[in-house]
Amino acid sequence: MPRSSTPAALPADEPTQPGYWDDACRHLSRRDRVMKKLIPKFGQARLQSRGDAFTTLARSIVGQQISVKAAQSVWERFAAAVGGPSTRLAPQAVQAQPVTALRGAGLSARKAEYLLDLARHFAEGSVHVGDWQQMDDEAIIAELVAIRGIGRWTAEMFLIFHLLRPNVMPLDDLGLLKGISVNYFSGEPVSRAEAREVGEAWAPFRSVATWYIWRSLDPLPVDY
Repeated sequence: MPRSSTPAALPADEPTQPGYWDDACRHLSRRDRVMKKLIPKFGQARLQSRGDAFTTLARSIVGQQISVKAAQSVWERFAAAVGGPSTRLAPQAVQAQPVTALRGAGLSARKAEYLLDLARHFAEGSVHVGDWQQMDDEAIIAELVAIRGIGRWTAEMFLIFHLLRPNVMPLDDLGLLKGISVNYFSGEPVSRAEAREVGEAWAPFRSVATWYIWRSLDPLPVDY
């Protein structure tokens, strides 16, 4: 299959931060004793949204089940194979690649298929990117999990890190469950039901509380 004439990369977006963050911190500090102690430890650090929707989801697929270091290496080779910088790839450029080119970048056959399916959804407009700001969280999750290689956890990470939705609590996230165990249950294992109960005090800013719980385990912020 020939390369597309569509540019492989578009200009990178400037990182954006949620406008609700300070209000969320005040709310969480009033409602939750753990948050009152955690939040001041991280100063002005904030959740940030980087890149665009397609690139964020593509990175999440590349990084599945491998280390952060390995994922970055594969991602850089993948972006080079597509033909441009890694900050904002165009779905049409990915769609134009043969599977062999993606495999040559270090991707498994399954991940190569997932990335091509993701690119097809974006190139054909079967995901409603322009409507996401008006859609509720569950509607966006339902649209995303219809794409091969994207499950609920990935969709929830997308809501938090790309769309900056304020009230997402990813109960399938092992880091969140571990952080709740350490901070609220003296290290004892917690069930999803127990974690959900802790999160009731965090609403309507569960995403912010989750971010601070993650930071309590790893002070370096995660970017997607």
